[in-house]
Amino acid sequence: MTAVLHPAPPQRPAPTAHRAEPSPSWFRTRRTGLALTILLAATAVLYLWNLTASGYANTFYAAAAQAGSQNWKAWFFGSLDTSNFITVDKPPASLWVMGLSGRIFGFSSASLLVPQALMGVGSVALVYAAVKRVATPAAGLVAGAVLAATPAAALMFKFDNPDALLVLLMTLAGYFVIRAMCTAVGRRAAVWVALAGVALGFAFLTKMLQGLMVLPAFGAAYLIAGQVRLRTRLFHLVIGAASVVISAGWWVLAVWLWPADSRPYIGGSTNNSVMDLVLGYNGLGRLFGNTGGGMSGGSGGMAGGSAGSSFGGSAGLDRLFGSEMGIQIAWLIPAALIALVFGLLARGRAPRTDLLRASLILWGGWFLATGLIFSYMSGTIHPYYTVALAPAVAGMIGVGGYALWLVRARWIGRCGLAAMMLAAGIWSWVLLHRNAEWLPMLKWILLAGTVVGAILVLVGAKGRFRKLAVAGLIIGSLAGITGSASYAIATAATAHGGSIPTAGPTGAVSDSGMGGGGGMGGDQGQGDGEALPNSDDASRNPMASGPGTSSGSESTSELTAMLVNAGTTWSAATNGSQSAATYELASDTAVMAIGGWSSDPAPTLDQFIEYVTDGEVHYYIASGQGGSPKDGQGGDSTSNAIQEWVEANFTSTTVGNSTIYDLSGYVG
Repeated sequence: MTAVLHPAPPQRPAPTAHRAEPSPSWFRTRRTGLALTILLAATAVLYLWNLTASGYANTFYAAAAQAGSQNWKAWFFGSLDTSNFITVDKPPASLWVMGLSGRIFGFSSASLLVPQALMGVGSVALVYAAVKRVATPAAGLVAGAVLAATPAAALMFKFDNPDALLVLLMTLAGYFVIRAMCTAVGRRAAVWVALAGVALGFAFLTKMLQGLMVLPAFGAAYLIAGQVRLRTRLFHLVIGAASVVISAGWWVLAVWLWPADSRPYIGGSTNNSVMDLVLGYNGLGRLFGNTGGGMSGGSGGMAGGSAGSSFGGSAGLDRLFGSEMGIQIAWLIPAALIALVFGLLARGRAPRTDLLRASLILWGGWFLATGLIFSYMSGTIHPYYTVALAPAVAGMIGVGGYALWLVRARWIGRCGLAAMMLAAGIWSWVLLHRNAEWLPMLKWILLAGTVVGAILVLVGAKGRFRKLAVAGLIIGSLAGITGSASYAIATAATAHGGSIPTAGPTGAVSDSGMGGGGGMGGDQGQGDGEALPNSDDASRNPMASGPGTSSGSESTSELTAMLVNAGTTWSAATNGSQSAATYELASDTAVMAIGGWSSDPAPTLDQFIEYVTDGEVHYYIASGQGGSPKDGQGGDSTSNAIQEWVEANFTSTTVGNSTIYDLSGYVG
C-alpha cells in the first residue's frame, strides 16, 4: 500500500505548488539511499534468480533475436530467420535489444532474458524517481515496491516478449513529463517534453498502438499543470508530438520506402505493407477485431473478439478483475482508484501547478485510458498485456497515499488511507480465495492486518495517538501488498514458456485452464510461442520434446543434423512461424515460415516453387504450428496449396515424429 513516515513539511508563506522538501539530514539521505539500494537489489534478485530455467521462453521472439544477433538486416527488420523471409508480427525495438545482447555476449538464454530483467529493475527505479520528485523518498519506495511486487511484472520481466521494453519506455516517458511539469524554465521544459515524445516513439516501435495509449494522459497532465504560460505549453506539446512522429516514423518510413523484393515480408500484414501492420493488425485490429492481418494468433485460428474473449475474459468493466486478468494486475487496483479519487479531492484547492495533483492526473489518466481500452477491446488480448498498467497503479498508490498522509488530521485523509488498506485487504482475500488450496491462511492474515491498520490510522491521527497512525500505516501497507507479492514470488519461482504465460502458482486460473506454472499454466502451447524446453541444457537446446511442445514441431538430433547440413538458403520450410522458430533454434539455420504467424499470404505457391527450383529450400517439414497448418486449424489456401503440391511431387520420410520431404534436385 503506502507508507510515508516523515511529518508533513511546513507551509510556505505563499505556496504555488506542492514540492517535496529536500532533507537537510545527511543521515536521512544515507538512509534513503540504502532503502533504495535494498529495493532495487531485491527487485534484481526476484527477476534474475533462476532466470534461464525458462530456456528461450517464447521461441517465436527468441528465434528472431537469434537471427538479429547474426544478421544486421534481420536485426533491423525483426526477421524471424537470417535469410530474411518474413518478420515477426511486431515492430523490432525489443528485438534490437535482445539481438545486440546476443551479438555481444553470444546468443543464449541468459543473453536473451537478462536484458528483460534489467528493464524491470530500471522501471522500478524510474517509478521511484518520478514519485519521489513530487512527494517523498518513502512514497517513491512504496510505489517502486508496488511495481516490483506485481505478478504481471514478475512474469514479463523474466520473459522475452516485447512488453518489458514497452513498460520501461512508457515509464521513462512519464518520468520525463513529470520533470517537465517541475520545470519553470521554458526551454528546459521543452526538452523534457521532447524526450518524453522520443520515449513514446520507441514505445510505438515496440508494440505500436499500445505504446501510445498513455499519450492523452501525459498531454493532459502537462497542459493542465505545466508551469509556463498556456501558449508555451501548447507549443511544447507540439514539439512533443513531433518527437513522437520522428522517433517512431523513421523506421516505418524506411521500411515503406525499402524495395519489397529486397526485404522480408512484413509479418502480420495482408499485403506486405508496414502501414497495414500499423493501422490493421497492430492498430485498429487490436481494438475492434479482425480488421487487418490474420489475427489468428496462431491459436486455432481464433480471431477478433473470440480471441479476446478466450484469452482475457469477456469484454466489460469487470475484465481486469476476472479470473484470467485479476491475478496478473488487479490486486491493488481498488486501493489505487481510492487513492486517485481521495487524493484529487484532498488537493482540490491547490494551485493549478500543484505537482501532486498533476502527478495523479498523469498516473490516473494512464490507468483509466489503458484500462478502459483493455476492458472493451474486441481484438486479441492476453492477460499479460496488463503489465502496462502496473506503473500507473504504483504511481497512483505512491502519490495518492502521500497526498492523503499530508492531510491525515482531516477526515478525508484518515478515511482515504483506511479505505485504501481495506480495499487492498478485501480484494486480496477474494483473489487468494479463488485458489483456496494455496496457502489457505494467508488471505485471513492479510485481511486482519489491513483491518488493524485501518483502525489504527482512523484513531491515531492526532496528539498522543500519532504513533499509532504510523504503526497502522506500516501494518496496513505491508498486509495490503503481501497478497500481490506472494503471487509475484510464486510467478518468479516458476519457469515459463509458450505464447500465453500466466502469473501465479499452479491452479491460479482454474476455470479457463490457464493457470500458473506447471501443466497448462504458464506454458501454453497455443498462441505466440512454443512451450517449455526439457533437456539437459535448456538454454542451449530448448527444442527437444518437453511439456507443451507440439509433436509436430519437435526437433530430434537426427532432424537437427539434417538441417545443419542442408547447405541451402533455407534449410527447410514449414507451416507457421512457431514451428520454424523451433527448428531454427535447434539447428541455428534459417527456416522458411510459410504463412508467418497470422496466416500471411507468403509465399504464394508460384514463389515457393521458384524457391525450390532454384535450390534455395532443401526440406519441407509437414504439420507445422503457429500459423497455417493444413489440418484446418486456421490454415489458409496458400499454405494448403503448398503442402498439397509438395505431397504430390515428393516422397515423404519420417524422422522422429516429423514428416519430411527432400526437395533437392527438383527440376520442374
